[in-house]
Amino acid sequence: MASHYDLEEQEQIAQLKAFWAKYGNLITWLVAGLLGVYAAYNGWQYWEQRQAVQAAALYDELDQAARAADIERVRRIWSDLQAQAGRTAQAQQGALLAARALVEAEQLADARAALQFAIDRGRDEALSAVARVRMAGLELDAGNLDAALRLLDAEVPEALRPWRADRRGDVLHRQGEDEAARAAYLDAWKGLEPAVGYRAIVEAKLNALGVDPTARPEAKP
Repeated sequence: MASHYDLEEQEQIAQLKAFWAKYGNLITWLVAGLLGVYAAYNGWQYWEQRQAVQAAALYDELDQAARAADIERVRRIWSDLQAQAGRTAQAQQGALLAARALVEAEQLADARAALQFAIDRGRDEALSAVARVRMAGLELDAGNLDAALRLLDAEVPEALRPWRADRRGDVLHRQGEDEAARAAYLDAWKGLEPAVGYRAIVEAKLNALGVDPTARPEAKP
């Protein structure tokens, strides 16, 4: 019996050797590849987490600099945030924060660059939409009305549509298209909740164009 089992074992070993000789190299490469993918995934997760922590710290510094109106510090931290964590959501938020501080300091070229970063490289579409609406405001102030309207043509999340409509009304009014401006302002007014303070500003714009959005339509006889 021992001899019989020895022969079977030897045959199995021989088959295993033949199988390994034929497929062993492929199996080794497959296993190595899977281990490499796993290691790369873990490395990516670590890198992403590290980037997020670093970006959060820089964003906090940027916020403090903006509150203090320290524009040179805003520039420096914003530059660091782009260089060290430019692919993070915090970088996109930082772009909007930096742009606002730079506009207040009348550094419009740098503000445009920050907003363009948020538009082009942002990970959050809602923040990109906010950046486009704000950029349209800069184009409006510069008299670039066609450029402003092109920015406002892009789709935005529903919550931002009243703000886009209001900005579109500003541009159309500047172009002398008062009828279209009234329609845009009315869309904005209807889209904003009564509790939103800015709604009163939109209402004032409508009043200036001869429209009272609160008036009830006259009943037909």
